[in-house]
Amino acid sequence: MARLDHIHRRLVLWGAWRARREDAGLGFPKINILLSMGGGGAGGYRETVVPLDEIEAAETDRAVESLRLVKSHLYLTLHYIYIRNQGVTGTARAMGRSRAAIHAQLDQADVEIMRWLDDRREQREQATKKSFTP
Repeated sequence: MARLDHIHRRLVLWGAWRARREDAGLGFPKINILLSMGGGGAGGYRETVVPLDEIEAAETDRAVESLRLVKSHLYLTLHYIYIRNQGVTGTARAMGRSRAAIHAQLDQADVEIMRWLDDRREQREQATKKSFTP
């Protein structure tokens, strides 16, 4: 299964947002996640071409946090890849798994996050319908 591009984009922005938050909000760039996706943690700077959307990043953060207790292996994979910038190879080494397993976990995490986001969107739509029903 291939990665879901719109979820991957959200996770890249989320990783930059979380890294800034964890750096005490100083906002200095770190490693570019796109450089580290192919291999180990290569050097470089974290850059976001699109300004960070705080609301989208916070929503993605809640989606990732929802994995913490029920699918902790996916939660850890996302943290190694998008916040710690370990890349697939570094994440595989840190988690004691193969690169193929990490790729599969990223695919699974995309699906779980998409489901979480879809569920929240449905809940908002239902709440909106109820509030306007006479």
